[in-house]
Amino acid sequence: MLMPPPDPAALAAAPRFVAALRAAMGAESVIAEPSALRPYESDGLTAYRQVPLAVALPRSTAEVAAALRIASEFGIKVVPRGSGTSLSGGALPLADGLLLGLGKLNRILEIDLANRCAVVQPGVTNLAISHAVAADGFYYAPDPSSQIACSIGGNVAENSGGVHCLKYGLTTNNLLGLEIVLINGEILRIGGKHLDAGLYDLMGILTGSEGLLGVVTEVTVRLLRKPETARALMAGFASSEAAGAAVAAIIGAGIIPAGMEMMDRPAIHAAEDFVHAGYPLDAEALLIVELDGPKVEVDDLIARVSAIVNAHGGTGLRISESEAERLVIWAGRKAAFPAIGRISPDYYCMDGTIPRSRLPEVLRRMSQMSAQYGLRVANVFHAGDGNLHPLILYDANKPGELDAAEAFGSDILRLCVEVGGVLTGEHGVGVEKRDLMPSMFGEIDLGQQQRLKCAFDGDLLLNPGKVFPILHRCAELGAMHVKGGQLPHPDLPRF
Repeated sequence: MLMPPPDPAALAAAPRFVAALRAAMGAESVIAEPSALRPYESDGLTAYRQVPLAVALPRSTAEVAAALRIASEFGIKVVPRGSGTSLSGGALPLADGLLLGLGKLNRILEIDLANRCAVVQPGVTNLAISHAVAADGFYYAPDPSSQIACSIGGNVAENSGGVHCLKYGLTTNNLLGLEIVLINGEILRIGGKHLDAGLYDLMGILTGSEGLLGVVTEVTVRLLRKPETARALMAGFASSEAAGAAVAAIIGAGIIPAGMEMMDRPAIHAAEDFVHAGYPLDAEALLIVELDGPKVEVDDLIARVSAIVNAHGGTGLRISESEAERLVIWAGRKAAFPAIGRISPDYYCMDGTIPRSRLPEVLRRMSQMSAQYGLRVANVFHAGDGNLHPLILYDANKPGELDAAEAFGSDILRLCVEVGGVLTGEHGVGVEKRDLMPSMFGEIDLGQQQRLKCAFDGDLLLNPGKVFPILHRCAELGAMHVKGGQLPHPDLPRF
C-alpha cells in the first residue's frame, strides 16, 4: 500500500515546527522522540505501519486550533486520530505529517435530558455515553462492536454503525451538532440541540468525511429512552443461504428488528470457544434477532419471528427470558473479532455492503475465492442491512500471505459493487479501499468529491493519501480542459 512520498521541505522544517508546537501547547503535549513515536505507527489495520513526524496531544479546542494553524503555516500535513480503532487505515500516520491525537479531549460536557441530548468531546468512548445516562433510563443507540474503546470523534469520522443500526440508524442519524476546527485554525459550530438546520447539510458532509475536511472537537448526540422490553432470539441453520432467506422473510413481513446478525460456522466456533454463549456448534450459520419496544409488542414480534425462523429450517431456537440471557446471546457476536484472533495469527477485516437478496450468491463466490487464494475466511454480517464483515485469516510471517489476503479482500469488495452494493458500510475507505474507489465511482464523481475537499482544505494538508486514489491539486481540479483550441461550451459567456 503506497503512501505519498515524504516532502523534503517538511522534514527539513521539523525542528522549527516542533518548537512552535511546544511553545503553543507545552512541551508535555508534543512528542517528537523516535522511540516515543512508535506506539502511534498504526491504527486497527496493523498490516500497515508508518512512524509520524511528530504527535500532538491537545487538551482543548483552542489547542487543536493552535496545532492546525501552526501546521498550516509550516505546510505540514495532519492526520487526526481518536482511539486508533479504525480498521481501514484512516488514522495511518505520514512520515512527514503531524499525528493529532484527540484522546485527552475525553469529557462529557453536558447531559440535557429535557432535550434528550448530550454534548461530549471527541475522545469520549462510545459506550461511556450510554453508561453516563443509563441510570436515568436513556442510552446512545449506535453501538459498534468496539464501543468499549472506540471514541465518538472517530465514530463521526467513519459514520460508524453497529448491531442496532438497522432500526436506529448509523452515527449520522444520531447527531445533532458538531464543533469542528478547519486547517487554518478557524472554529465552526454546526447544528446544535435544535432540529435540522436550513441551507447546506454540512453536518451530513462532515459525518463520514474521514478527517479530510476538519477536526471534530465537540459532538452533540441524540439520546433515546431505553425500550421497555428487549428480547433476543437465536437459531442455527443448515446453510447460510437458509439463514439469509429467513432474514429476507423477516424484513419482507414488515418487521424491523432492533438488530439482526449472522455468523458462519468458523465465526460461530471461534466465538463460542471464546465466550461460551451456548451457540450451536453443529450449525453452518447462526442468526441472532433482537426485538424491542413495549412488552406486548415484543411478545407478538417474538412469536412472528420464531414462526418465520422455523419455517426456514431454523433449529435449536433459543429466546432470552431475562436481560442477562439477552446479553449472553449477544456476547459472542460482540466478541467475534477478538475471538477470531485466537484461531489465526493475523486476520484482515473487510467491510462491504450488498443487497440482502444477493447474500447467498456472494457467500458462494467468497467460498470459491477462499479456495482460490488458499486462505480461510470467517463471516460476520449485519444481516438486516446487508453489511458484510468477512475476516480473512492469514499469517503475516509466511511470505506472500499478506499480499494474498489483500488481493482476496479486493476481490470481495469488487464483488460487493458488482452485485449492486458499495465498498464500505461503516469502516470507511481509508487506505484499505482507496485504490478500489474507481470500481464504484467514475472520474467525474471522484473529481466532484475532491472539489468538496478543496473547499475545506485548499492546500490538501488534512489526511492526504486516504480515500482518493489520485489526489489532484485544487488548481488542477479547477482548470478548464481545452481541446483543439476550443473551450468547452463555446456558446456560454465567459468572464
